[in-house]
Amino acid sequence: MSAPVRIAVTGAAGRMGRTITSALSDFEGTRLAGAVEAPGSPLIGQDAGTLAGIGALGVPIGDSLEAIAGDFDVLVDFTVADACAANVRVCRDAGKRAVVGTTGFSQAQRAELDQHAEHIALVVAPNMSVGVNLCFKLLDVAARVLGDEVDIEIIEAHHRHKVDAPSGTAVRMGEVVAGALGRRLADCAVYGRQGHTGARERSTIGFETVRAGDIVGEHTVMFAGTGERVEISHRASSRLNFAHGALRAARWIMAKESGLYDMQDVLGL
Repeated sequence: MSAPVRIAVTGAAGRMGRTITSALSDFEGTRLAGAVEAPGSPLIGQDAGTLAGIGALGVPIGDSLEAIAGDFDVLVDFTVADACAANVRVCRDAGKRAVVGTTGFSQAQRAELDQHAEHIALVVAPNMSVGVNLCFKLLDVAARVLGDEVDIEIIEAHHRHKVDAPSGTAVRMGEVVAGALGRRLADCAVYGRQGHTGARERSTIGFETVRAGDIVGEHTVMFAGTGERVEISHRASSRLNFAHGALRAARWIMAKESGLYDMQDVLGL
């Protein structure tokens, strides 16, 4: 049996970081090899397993990814755009692979990830959920079948702490639908409406955002025609589905030396 994939987790004290650490405890073929938090965090030095509620793992939370660059095979990063961009630079310099679930990147940061992928293997996906990635495939089919005969709206909801809007998943859903219809999302997206907007243009793709409470993540794409409406929805009740998808990607990427991939590649869709 091959050795388990050594995983490093950044943002290890955050909601997703703790969930990934917890998921690692029973995810076959992987083990936690490093945990990192932002410098100055009061949780530096604590055992990552204890913090995740699964018992001590002997992996203390540190404040430097560079310091543990020799200890892991794949970085799993669900932090924020600026921190993640810096973390992937460390991976590039150390020749390490990375699985990125962070969203909110600028165009310059996305271009930088593309450059890194010439040297290391990266899985970059706005949503690691298997169910969401199946929805991407269904959305492509629905858009091609329904075509320009329907109005398309994307509604997403997340917890009150999420800092970017619309979510990266919602944007990706819009890109999938727009691409299937031969449109460019940047040209047809409408982000919220207020006041006297006039009649809706059929070619637009609308986005509505909700930020409230502890909602893990909900997305619905509505194809509304005359006399009928088709909705494709995904509702996450636990962050574990994102963690399991990310760890599945971490195992998969070990077979790749370089290149930029997404969860569609990981799942063979």
